[in-house]
Amino acid sequence: MKFFHTADIHFGVENYGKIDPATGIHTRLLDFARNLDLLVDRALAEEVDFVIFSGDAYKTANPTPTQQKMLAQRMLRLQQKGIPVIIVVGNHDHPLSFGKAHALDVFSYLPVNGFYVFARPGLQVIQTKSGPVQIIGIPWPTRNHAVTHEAHHHKNNTEIAAYLSESVGSIIAQLVTTLDPAIPTVLGAHLTVSSGIFSGSEKCAVYGTDAIFMPSQLALPPIDYVALGHLHRFQDLNQGGIPVVYAGSIERVDFGERKEEKGFVAVEITTAATGQRKTTYAFQQLPSRAMIQLDIKIDQAKDQTEQILFALEQHTLDDAILKVVYHLPAGCQDRVDLSVVLRACQQAMYVVGIMPVHQLAPRERRAALKIDMDFTTLLNRYFETKSLSADEKTALLEKAFVLQHEQEIKAMDPENS
Repeated sequence: MKFFHTADIHFGVENYGKIDPATGIHTRLLDFARNLDLLVDRALAEEVDFVIFSGDAYKTANPTPTQQKMLAQRMLRLQQKGIPVIIVVGNHDHPLSFGKAHALDVFSYLPVNGFYVFARPGLQVIQTKSGPVQIIGIPWPTRNHAVTHEAHHHKNNTEIAAYLSESVGSIIAQLVTTLDPAIPTVLGAHLTVSSGIFSGSEKCAVYGTDAIFMPSQLALPPIDYVALGHLHRFQDLNQGGIPVVYAGSIERVDFGERKEEKGFVAVEITTAATGQRKTTYAFQQLPSRAMIQLDIKIDQAKDQTEQILFALEQHTLDDAILKVVYHLPAGCQDRVDLSVVLRACQQAMYVVGIMPVHQLAPRERRAALKIDMDFTTLLNRYFETKSLSADEKTALLEKAFVLQHEQEIKAMDPENS
């Protein structure tokens, strides 16, 4: 049995782009659609048994008609060739208001077979060309029911997150007890797992109040593979055991992901004559849009513009999203010719900005002086805040005492001063 695992399509991410004149569609939406097309093409060519999508189809729960059309076109290509599509609802697909339809609800009501949408935790046996497969679907655990229930009114966000983690973990454990161990099983979920590595665009989740799950809550026999969505970086959180895999996003979302490879996961479950199953998988890289961020430390002894141009020459800018940040030393005037730099960036698809960062001059530490201190103590305290050698400090003290003595003499005999 072979299937593809993908997640975090995020149609609607339209940062760092422009309207494509040929189609009238934003270039970033075309980037994401292109990679989803490549996945679908591979699925059709290899005649996979099914495709599981682990949530976050859109940037928001209110996608535009264009975004909905572009997603439906690609999903229907799979369905029309008899490839089942399993969809798990993610946090970006959920509306904030109770009672509203989620962004993927339409696939539950299409008058066609082949779409299996998990908006609530559940178990479903799906027939494929290689036989049946058991799918446990766990969508993003929302707080709607918990916060409205009287038993949770006194709980804070952290306590509610812990309750959701425990409750969903119990649901998974209970569903596992109903599985047929003779049939392959895949757990598809949109969750935050404790040991997951966050991409730049997802780091806020570390400090938030998501329900957190341990890999051991998900990798329960006889499950053969755990297909996760939510974190944008490809990773296996249970190497050597039941794979607990984030497929990652299919395209770079922001500059925090500029160094990451994007793609999907091809998974194969084989069954030996003894009935024992083995799961193997391989990450399949997709051609993501290059995001280049240049951090240039300016040498004030050299031409500033030339330094930036030299840094640009070290990179292939064709069709890239480009950000240039140049760091100026303290007290150094900005003399960069932006028009020249912009002309050098013409091959880039989009220039986010050419931004100076001025290093602040270090502030001098102020002496802790008090009005009741004598003259010698005041001078010593003041000189402690300066970068002076012992000899320099002694010489200055001697001169200060001479001046003080002269002032005292003048004060005693003002007529001869």
